[in-house]
Amino acid sequence: MQSLALTVATSALFRRAPVWRHVAGAIAATLALGLAASVASAQPARGGAANLAMVGEPQGLDPMVSTADLVGTIMQHVYEPLYTFDANWNVAPMLAEGLPVVSKDGLSYTIALRKGVKLHNGRDLTAEDVVASLQRWMELSPRGKAVGKEVESLSAKGPLAVELKLKSPYAPLLAQLALPSGMAAIMAKESIAPQLKEFIGTGPYKFKERRPDQFTVLVRHDGYTSRKEAPSGYAGRREALLDELRFVPVPNANTRVEGSLSGQFQYADLLPVEAVGRIERGAPAVVPIVTKNFGFPYIVFNTKEGVLASQPLRRAVQTAVGQGELMAAGFGDNRFFVVEPNFFPKGTPYYSAAGSNAYNTRNPQTAKELAAKAGYNGQPIRIMASRQYEFHYNMALVMAEQLKKAGFKTDLQVVDWATLVQRRNDAKLWDVYFTHSGLFPEPMLSPPQLGDGAPGWWETAAKKSTLTAFNQETDSAKRGALWGPVQQTVYDEVPFIEVGKFNSLSARSAKLEGYTPAIWPFFWNTGLGK
Repeated sequence: MQSLALTVATSALFRRAPVWRHVAGAIAATLALGLAASVASAQPARGGAANLAMVGEPQGLDPMVSTADLVGTIMQHVYEPLYTFDANWNVAPMLAEGLPVVSKDGLSYTIALRKGVKLHNGRDLTAEDVVASLQRWMELSPRGKAVGKEVESLSAKGPLAVELKLKSPYAPLLAQLALPSGMAAIMAKESIAPQLKEFIGTGPYKFKERRPDQFTVLVRHDGYTSRKEAPSGYAGRREALLDELRFVPVPNANTRVEGSLSGQFQYADLLPVEAVGRIERGAPAVVPIVTKNFGFPYIVFNTKEGVLASQPLRRAVQTAVGQGELMAAGFGDNRFFVVEPNFFPKGTPYYSAAGSNAYNTRNPQTAKELAAKAGYNGQPIRIMASRQYEFHYNMALVMAEQLKKAGFKTDLQVVDWATLVQRRNDAKLWDVYFTHSGLFPEPMLSPPQLGDGAPGWWETAAKKSTLTAFNQETDSAKRGALWGPVQQTVYDEVPFIEVGKFNSLSARSAKLEGYTPAIWPFFWNTGLGK
């Protein structure tokens, strides 16, 4: 096994978890250490353009409507939220002046805004922009809809403050406002529309041009108003050192590898783990990046229409699936994955073994018997996956074979990621799709199926009751114990299957200076050396 001389990122919340001890020592550095290195190094050069190879073409650029990581990665440079996350996954202010003033009953949040923040159209950001933006977010975003159900009122309190009143305490509020995916993006009120035609935010970069299947180009916002604190994760000072960011869709993973080795791309996202040796041999020109605790693959079921709208049939499918085989097919190298039933690692507040007896069963005979009792009569199960995320595709191939052994007919539909993201919104077109999410310290941040209106359309009394109890408890010591019933409900009702946990592989040019590894890669504070 080759040594991994890698740049590594991880969440401080998870870095002590014993489940990760088997991972090679060379990938044991923390995000905090990576940040320290980047802060301590010389200021990167100003100017130039970076070519950034992404997994595909974004299906749109509206960061509220889409929960796709690709959209969040690009548009977090254009739009900013009220709050964000620092290197230790603590909530930190971004457009807000500081943390909110919360009433004693936990129902009223007063948020002061930073003064003099410039929008891309040149005027100052006001409370009216924030109110209009959050109202749109609560109407259109799956995450926002979940928050909107908890909100009694939202109003401006003068030009630079907003007040948000809740119906009952809601512990995940600030974390929901901070996530880049399905972002509570603050935008110019005059640009707001059901379908955005102008992208006017406050971020360090402005939208310039998008040519589908070629590139999306962002340019420096010279009027950007940065925070003064030292950079930490997504928080603190942001500076647009590069003149342009060119996000290039490169659906073929091997092409991303070749482009990074040849110097065509200054950054290449989510490479196949089997390419790690080649990337290492590209040193010193190319730097491999392992982002530890990157996330988890999961399989979403259509609970609204089609053959798997039946919960007993979903349980039958769950019984046929062996997550261990799926993870081995998706990642191969055991330095990059863990097979375990708990959604959160041991040593974290939300660790639970609830539902674990339904994990990794891979029992085709029992699955066949359960399917017969549930009335299965040979309808094909339509499985969507994209090769742009090669591990999605490899896992889908194995799952299709597992289901066939249990007597199910399958229809594996391989499409590009933008098509999958579009088609998953139509309940008539699919039964199963493969995706993945980041691994976060706040359970309600992912997957979006825990919210409202996300593809899969899981809405049951058990979901509502367990999540209500969990989210209304604001005492973190008591809240941890309330996650177990939520996890048990997911295993019982099977709206999705969590497959396992994984580390990701990306690569950057050695010339890309100041880059800090992150789940949603960002390129402020980043420059190009000679």
